[in-house]
Amino acid sequence: MAKGQMASGIVAGRLPADRLAENFSDLHPPFAPHEAAVAADRCYFCYDAPCVTACPTAIDIPLFIRQIQTGHPEGAARTIFEQNILGGMCARVCPTETLCEEACVREAAEGKPVEIGRLQRYATDTLMQAGVHPFERAAPTGKTVAVVGAGPAGLACAHRLAMLGHDVVIHEAREKSGGLNEFGIAAYKSTNDFAEAEVDWLLQIGGIRIETGSALGRSVTLEDLRASHDAVFLSMGLAGVNALRAPGEDKDGVRDAVDFIADLRQVEDLTALPVGRDVVVIGGGMTAIDAAVQSKLLGAQNVTIAYRRDRDAMGASRYEQDLAASKGVRILTNVQPVAVHGNGAVREIEIEYTESSGGGLTPTGETIRLKADQVFKAIGQVLDGAPDGVELTGGKIVVTGAGRTSLDRVWAGGDCANGGDDLTVTAVAEGRDAAMDIHARLSSSG
Repeated sequence: MAKGQMASGIVAGRLPADRLAENFSDLHPPFAPHEAAVAADRCYFCYDAPCVTACPTAIDIPLFIRQIQTGHPEGAARTIFEQNILGGMCARVCPTETLCEEACVREAAEGKPVEIGRLQRYATDTLMQAGVHPFERAAPTGKTVAVVGAGPAGLACAHRLAMLGHDVVIHEAREKSGGLNEFGIAAYKSTNDFAEAEVDWLLQIGGIRIETGSALGRSVTLEDLRASHDAVFLSMGLAGVNALRAPGEDKDGVRDAVDFIADLRQVEDLTALPVGRDVVVIGGGMTAIDAAVQSKLLGAQNVTIAYRRDRDAMGASRYEQDLAASKGVRILTNVQPVAVHGNGAVREIEIEYTESSGGGLTPTGETIRLKADQVFKAIGQVLDGAPDGVELTGGKIVVTGAGRTSLDRVWAGGDCANGGDDLTVTAVAEGRDAAMDIHARLSSSG
């Protein structure tokens, strides 16, 4: 068997290193200063700016763009970080085309919005590359808070609490911090180990200790954390993946898309990462798009996304769908998997056509088979190992207000909590707001 080849025919090194480097370069190259000035000059600086309302973290977008326009990108970065301490990553991964930029007055008038995301990146990169942290920590309060999960929500919560003078310990199950930003986002959106650098920069505030390899339910329990800390914030994300519920899904070559993306983000040599020749991705969200596009960029010959509803119902934005199509990914809608075929390893996936009507989904009985040596499941994640005593709904932790759970002195936010979109920017907002609620509670308790 050739080096890099697996039993199912999945092969590493389909493309040479230089081609892979080109394929996985920055999706949106950063602005040069003169480009940022031109882009900023297009902003109308609306008084009642709809872009601010559309931003989950409510960044004062007209203000930071005005600061860029007047030659003060560092001030612009502070404006951004006051609301979103992970503004650097959000500038790279936010679906701005359906948030701030879709709401932009220029988009409505001309079909071409102000490039808010790239301007945000220009400002935040300028400050971070200077090695400057814009905030100082308040005097220590003597209060301690445990945060479970070093993803966007947990990091945002920890930073705000530390800035307010509380001591924070983050328990992270993986051996590396960052959560979704480190393990779950397409490599061409976050290049040059930016997620890791952003965590290091965030920790400059002081007062935060991260314990990696510390998983809730294994290394620590919620009871222990409640007993040893003044408050607890749960932000462990969603570790479980939904099953296809189709015969044969246990065959070699069928795996979770989130694991594939995580492997890709952590591998040092892309030529060592195996990919199939004929790849099928089941799902219609951002994870499905990221897995499909990156399979194509790794050298897969045929890549197909199969989604059970129509295209308008896909979780991925139209921009992301068009990006996939531009990379040669085929998108099939109104189809669902019914069986995975192959002798030990996947060789074909059988899909059935569906009809959407009245919010429901009806199988038509008509099926086709797609050639596949690799199948990725991107059909949603579930909370794995919810702590005892926390109320759940729909498989997520029930929260009210700014992340309060059913347990006293326990808050939750991010993907593991109900409500909101499964976006980095939403998780940041939830972590920040929970921190302020925790701070109010700790301040009133003396």
